Amino acid sequence: MTNPLVIGQVLTPQYSPGLVAMSYFVSFAGSLTALMCASRMLKADGRAKFSMLACAAVALGGVGIWSMHFIGMLAYQLPVRIVYEPVLTVGSLVAAVLISGIALYLAGGARKFNRPGWMAASVLAGLGVCVMHYGGMYAMKLRAAMELDLGIVALSVGIAITAAAAALWLAFHTNNLPRQIGAAAVMGVAVCTMHYVGMSAATMICIAPTTANGMTLGGSDLVLVVFSVVGLVLISILWLITDVDMNAKRRPAVVARQA
Repeated sequence: MTNPLVIGQVLTPQYSPGLVAMSYFVSFAGSLTALMCASRMLKADGRAKFSMLACAAVALGGVGIWSMHFIGMLAYQLPVRIVYEPVLTVGSLVAAVLISGIALYLAGGARKFNRPGWMAASVLAGLGVCVMHYGGMYAMKLRAAMELDLGIVALSVGIAITAAAAALWLAFHTNNLPRQIGAAAVMGVAVCTMHYVGMSAATMICIAPTTANGMTLGGSDLVLVVFSVVGLVLISILWLITDVDMNAKRRPAVVARQA
């Protein structure tokens, strides 16, 4: 029989190994899709192809970062029920996508890859990932107060900026599938490391029982939202990439017939 919780008790989290592994796989899949889009993002004149920029931003921010984060949150299990405030949850998704798009544009979307833009974009993206991550944690509604270890928070910020720098550099320097797969594997490790280090900064302390007000997301609802986002996004983007590649192959044949 489980002992009742006491107000002021520190809650000890446990992690579901299966969901932790799934969070890495989703981060890997989103990162790989983003790299595939980024390699097709620049036109011959160096300007951005905005359809591919948008796809890369959604794949990296929406799948590789945001979806990984919430699967990681589902893996984080406490002896109290956890639900999420929907507006903050959706807001963190929008923020992750927008920040990823801006960072990709600064690093090389406006023209070919450039070091000053890459450095600025790395800081912006790293801070943005942290805002999304801690904003997502703030969206948690549970019978506990959260205290953060600022030293670990600072470490997670450093990891996020480093991971963002690596991700943006790889996005513009990997042009074939084997390299992209290896790069996505590294990016998945970096994103997951930032997430789980950030989670370790939190100490949850039981407070008086509270009831979540209004609409919330939790359990199977959150699973459905996250996996719907992952599935629809990846299928749509891969379909678009295939269509772009097929059009690129058809174009020389059409030009040759016309000549």
